[in-house]
Amino acid sequence: MTSESLTADLPPAGAETCCHCGRSTTAPVEVRRIESASADVPGVTLYACPDDAVLLHPGPIPGECGPGP
Repeated sequence: MTSESLTADLPPAGAETCCHCGRSTTAPVEVRRIESASADVPGVTLYACPDDAVLLHPGPIPGECGPGP
């Protein structure tokens, strides 16, 4: 941890980190949903910035994932 990370501005509310380039974006695009193997741990949604979203093959996103077995 650096002193800059402690004093840096916070990202705006609703910002997500792009899973492709790592930049913060305020216009995230859902590109994939990774379900957890445990019922106690929620799944994870991956987001991409609009520039990188077109480069990624979309996987299942929330709402496309059916109930587990």
